[in-house]
Amino acid sequence: MKNPIEKAQHFRTLHVPGHPLLLMNVWDAGSAQTVASAGARALATGSWSVASALGFADGEHTPLALAIENLRRIVMVTELPVSVDLESGYAEVPEQVGETVWQASQAGAVGCNLEDSFPSDGTLRAWPDQVLRLRQARQAVGTSFFINARTDVFFQAPPEQHDETLVSAALERAYAYADTGADGLFVPGVVDPGLIAKLAAASPLPLNILVQPSTPSFQQLAQLGVARVSHGPGPYRLAMKALEEAARAAYASG
Repeated sequence: MKNPIEKAQHFRTLHVPGHPLLLMNVWDAGSAQTVASAGARALATGSWSVASALGFADGEHTPLALAIENLRRIVMVTELPVSVDLESGYAEVPEQVGETVWQASQAGAVGCNLEDSFPSDGTLRAWPDQVLRLRQARQAVGTSFFINARTDVFFQAPPEQHDETLVSAALERAYAYADTGADGLFVPGVVDPGLIAKLAAASPLPLNILVQPSTPSFQQLAQLGVARVSHGPGPYRLAMKALEEAARAAYASG
């Protein structure tokens, strides 16, 4: 699958409600090769992991040029389709969001995440503003590129306050984002099976869920109608924990 359009088309077919695409998010070329060798069907970066690996905090503190170069190196070492986490698009002006997404496509990505919160504090943008940003992204890269529209509605309240009001708010955004040509809906933060089921059933876009400690199992998420399951920063944290434990053991015996 060396043809970028073929890769993008294949990536799109992997989003099947009830048979989710599983993504162990990677952060560099080495982790990409490792995850690919384990049987991955596609690869995706996670901004938190990429930032930490490069010595930055999450929230668009990683210079865009460095993030794009990191993406390019990942794409070079795998034949799998690669999606990139572009956070909020590295821009306030919608046209510049389009430029960011175009750069990612030129580096070899077949898709990206674009979130609707401000990187500075995590508060939500007004959805009409996010619509403009997504529309510019779509115009910049054409129809084959997979735009995963992330909404941070469920990050605005603690889990014990999650209810159908937040589901309605997320779905309002989902329909607005679908009208821009977005291809997927990423709703991190939601862990309640009933709420996930409602989102999956009513969303106009295939639903992407983030794995957290209290998230239902992969099999349960499939039964709930989820189409994509992302592990986010989890794989990076596991790798760093294993490295720390190995280093502590080595120094203790030295």
